Amino acid sequence: MKKFNSFRNRQNGFEDLGSGTAEAAKTKKSWWKIPGIILVILVIAIFAFNSTYQIREQEQAVLITLGQAKAVTDPGLHFKIPFIQQVRKVNTTIQGFSLGYDVDSNSSETDDSLMITSDYNFVNVDFFVEYRFSDPVKAVYASKDPVLILRNISQSCIRTVIGSYPVDDVLTTGKNEIQAAIKEMILERLSEQDIGIQLVNITIQDSEPPTSEVMEAFKAVETAKQGKETALNNANKYRNEQLPLAQAQADGIIKDAEAQKAERINEATAQVARFNAMYEEYIKNPTVTKQRMFYETMEEVLPDLKVVIESPNGNTQTFYPLESFTGTASASSESSTSEAAQ
Repeated sequence: MKKFNSFRNRQNGFEDLGSGTAEAAKTKKSWWKIPGIILVILVIAIFAFNSTYQIREQEQAVLITLGQAKAVTDPGLHFKIPFIQQVRKVNTTIQGFSLGYDVDSNSSETDDSLMITSDYNFVNVDFFVEYRFSDPVKAVYASKDPVLILRNISQSCIRTVIGSYPVDDVLTTGKNEIQAAIKEMILERLSEQDIGIQLVNITIQDSEPPTSEVMEAFKAVETAKQGKETALNNANKYRNEQLPLAQAQADGIIKDAEAQKAERINEATAQVARFNAMYEEYIKNPTVTKQRMFYETMEEVLPDLKVVIESPNGNTQTFYPLESFTGTASASSESSTSEAAQ
């Protein structure tokens, strides 16, 4: 009956107030559904985006679940519980910072570079420190700023080591030794701190005196040292060239001396044998042997000497040249004898 009255009212041109109120309520209810759907979609999107995180190849992450930290080292896509688990990423590549100069402007920072050496000289030394995070959990939780701690430790170790070396070593020949000592000291300090950061290397970029006059003086010293090294190298080269020649000459002299030694020994042995033979003859007839030795000696001293021998009876004098005693001038001695007889 109600539906019929409503239809009749619409036919007569009258408005059905009850029907309009119902349709308005229905339309109002449909409009309230759209924001709800949008809200649900937004919530789902927020949960979807907050439930995953990406770790790159040279990154590590710290997954924090209600205050408990856990390291995530595998690269790739990972899941987490939204609003309950949090993720903090740590870059594990080798990074670095400068000490004593500004990398961007390439200008010196005197507060960090000016140091004093063991011989009370001032010097400007610039360093570059390379580091990497070795433990992401300790890097996040062990300290507020591990890089700042590494910087302070590096400055302390650098000044300690530089203060134990003279200025000549800092500027010239001792750089490698200084770098090694500083690195060893920093590693020891970091091991004590255990803040999840690792020193890779520390190098001296530049070292110079604080003033231009002192710089020129040290350049002159360096030039002199290079000249000294050049002279030493040339001297060593000359020594290496001359030593084999001198050794060869020494060997030759030694061999000649050994040959002369053998010759003298053989000669002395022959003279000893000759003397022994002469002594045996001397024992047999001392007077004749003495005269013979006298004549031979005179022959050597005065080779042109003529010997005159008087016969025992005193009547005949015979001239004998000295060579006749050696058997080389027997003919001349005979002729001299005949002439004397006449």
